[in-house]
Amino acid sequence: MTPAARLSAAIEVINTIEKDRVPAAKALKEWGTAHRFAGSGDRAAIAGLVWDVLRRFSSSAYLMDSDTARARLIGMLRLERNMDTATMAAMFDGSRFAPEPLTDAEQAALSHRSLKNAPAAIAGDYPEWLDSHLAKVFGEDRAAEAVAMASRAPLDLRVNTLKSNRDKVLKALAHLHAKPTPWSPNGLRIELSADARNPGIQAEEDFIKGGIEVQDEGSQLAALFTAAKPGEQVIDLCAGAGGKTLALAALMQGKGRLIATDRDKRQLAPIHERLSRAGVHNADVRTPKGEADPLVDISATADLVVIDAPCTGTGTWRRNPDAKWRMRPGALEIRLKDQAEALERAVPLVKQGGRIAYITCSVLSEENGEQVRAFIARHPEFAVVPPEQTASVLWDKAEDFAQAALQSPEGWLMTTRRTGTDGFFVSVLKKAS
Repeated sequence: MTPAARLSAAIEVINTIEKDRVPAAKALKEWGTAHRFAGSGDRAAIAGLVWDVLRRFSSSAYLMDSDTARARLIGMLRLERNMDTATMAAMFDGSRFAPEPLTDAEQAALSHRSLKNAPAAIAGDYPEWLDSHLAKVFGEDRAAEAVAMASRAPLDLRVNTLKSNRDKVLKALAHLHAKPTPWSPNGLRIELSADARNPGIQAEEDFIKGGIEVQDEGSQLAALFTAAKPGEQVIDLCAGAGGKTLALAALMQGKGRLIATDRDKRQLAPIHERLSRAGVHNADVRTPKGEADPLVDISATADLVVIDAPCTGTGTWRRNPDAKWRMRPGALEIRLKDQAEALERAVPLVKQGGRIAYITCSVLSEENGEQVRAFIARHPEFAVVPPEQTASVLWDKAEDFAQAALQSPEGWLMTTRRTGTDGFFVSVLKKAS
């Protein structure tokens, strides 16, 4: 397919998403099934265009003063891909499979309109109802923070120190141009262009042998800040597919007791194979059965309980731009209740002097600092470990990290604009001895 034909296909998919109100992934899959002549490179390029339009869904329509799928695509090409009008006009030429030529109105919009006076929610491309929530955290910087979360994320990897080391993996992945991440001592980053296909990491020997895992650097740092140690009893209360469980196991160096569980047993399905591949032998996966508590035998003995809390996922918008437009106010209320319940479940598990690490991939204060303050009000026997103490695990990078991330009395907030990671909040709470 020509670049112009890919633009036409993207407009078709965007129309389907809006008209039929279907998730973008489903619309792209159905388009690919119906157009089997399109190669993998074509499908990747079209998907890249569609995801980028969703990233710039409001701002592109504002720029073009039109909310059609075509207008959003044109606006995105200017805002996200910095494409000039002449380059666009060469592709929008009306030839076979190409979009119709740019109209006078479209050319005028590209020449004279900008986002200079756009409301923050439009300039930042997020639902208007979230504006007050983001303003509470970022103030006048909220649009800039959201814009940073609108661009495509790199592919971040965590080196599994139970099986390998970063220098060794760097050499093995030189063909993918992998580089060390800025903060995590075990992280690697592969930058991806707008229409690039994700590299087949699962086919790499280091992945097959358990030497690397896909994990955003922010998630890696969150695990590091728990300060899990060899010999401790650690409980991963919301383990899901096991991403942080694997990181915790590496921190523990295979020593001690690591228990992984989750209220939703379906989420735990991949964890067994991942633990085996990573060479983790000290983990006990406890799958819920009916109403029985899988942790009924544990009472005030855990050194550390990690809560990778269910949340709105506002910090991961760059990886799933579709999600932010499908998010409704009621979802926040549900997540706040889930988080409070998870924190309450952790309390009786923690021994005196033990810790709870509360983690979200959200940037909303209701899910982060406010949730922590409410917990401490209910449980004054817990106190926040000073954030600068948790960041000390970064050694020589701790001071730079403190300058980059947002620090509050409750913990750290990482954001794409500030730390180059997904949005993550981390608070470590210590129980009085």
